[in-house]
Amino acid sequence: MISSRRQFLKGVSLSLSSMGLFGLAKKDAEAAFAKKRGEVKHLSAHEVAQDESFWFHAQQAFDIDRSIINLNNGGVHPAPRIVINAVKRYMDWSNGAPVLNSWQYMRPRKELIRRKIADIFGCSPEEIALVRNVTEALQIALLGIALKPGDEVLTTLHDYPSMKNALFQREKREGVVVKTFNFPYPPERLSVLTDLFEKNITPKTRMILLCHITNLTGQIFPVKEICQLAKIHGIEVVIDGAHAFGHFQFKQKDLDCEIYGANLHKWMMAPIGTGFLYVKKDRIKDIWPLFPAPEPLGEDIRKFEHVGTQPEALKLAVGEAIAFHNGIGAENKQERLRYLRNYWAKKLENVPGVRILTSYSPEQSCGLGTFTVENFDIPKLTQVLFDKHKIYSISVGVPEDTVGIRVSPSIYTTLGELDMFVEAVTHYIKNGLPV
Repeated sequence: MISSRRQFLKGVSLSLSSMGLFGLAKKDAEAAFAKKRGEVKHLSAHEVAQDESFWFHAQQAFDIDRSIINLNNGGVHPAPRIVINAVKRYMDWSNGAPVLNSWQYMRPRKELIRRKIADIFGCSPEEIALVRNVTEALQIALLGIALKPGDEVLTTLHDYPSMKNALFQREKREGVVVKTFNFPYPPERLSVLTDLFEKNITPKTRMILLCHITNLTGQIFPVKEICQLAKIHGIEVVIDGAHAFGHFQFKQKDLDCEIYGANLHKWMMAPIGTGFLYVKKDRIKDIWPLFPAPEPLGEDIRKFEHVGTQPEALKLAVGEAIAFHNGIGAENKQERLRYLRNYWAKKLENVPGVRILTSYSPEQSCGLGTFTVENFDIPKLTQVLFDKHKIYSISVGVPEDTVGIRVSPSIYTTLGELDMFVEAVTHYIKNGLPV
């Protein structure tokens, strides 16, 4: 706990000192952080999450557009200034002599980034492939694992369309069978989700596609229990960690999974176009790469990275995003995101007609949440919020017949901005939408 707070203060202090906070000299910024260290050193991460003066400094690390209130950070998250500066720096260096700087000097440096991601996930660097996004990561596995006609693949109605499309393509081309099921949102307890998977497994089930946390309501799944259930039945499990990595704390051992894909440009706040695929070492040889590689059934994780020429600068700048993440402190960040979700949800749940679709239980949710309003035009509400108040959120269709508003604030979001959101939503629910 103390180490986490020290990491936060040291990391953010270094970041803001290098960029200047409101034009302050480096020594002034460091003095401000030294004072804050003394004020919060006795606090837990839960308490730090509610310290607005503490988070004020982190908010200044982003060059965001404050003329709008962005509550869709779960889509693509803005990167901190130090990350964007790193991208520009690496791009300029690469552009000076691309065939030399990019190919000969920059590519080998990706190995340190691979190791840093592996350290956070808790695995060997030789089990991490650096890819462009979670779609690429998971489609490597979903399309590369051998299946026969009639084999069944099991997933939920809430899983992401891009991943299910890969399965539906296999269904059309190869004759595999895709089975989906719905689940209550939120469930009373996590075991409900494990039980539903067990109920839907048949002797023909060969693969499970599972969201670590869903993009629709922010439901966290009991990944370890489902993976262990699948092992009993000899079933492959592919985990979609698009919204999980960098959002809340976990290690590979906590999941007991063999295949896991994630974005880095969501909650890890890395450059757009970065992600990773984890494959347990002894499973790499069993998966065909999405793009043909020299040894497609080899054991080198890098076979999944053969996609042709690409901007190496983006991958190197992931290092700055990881430094920022570690500086904030994973536990502090997690608790702040959960605090922000509870802040708006607890206010809205008391408005007549509002139903919160996301559990408040820490084991079932974190910073992403969704609500709906009975007998209300949700898509129009989101449009009015933006047109009239410059508040950006999105409407989502939650299976099978619910439309909700997904809300995903970030560490740069202020409580005042969330108050404006709650006030505007409450006004329209009580007084109706403009004609």
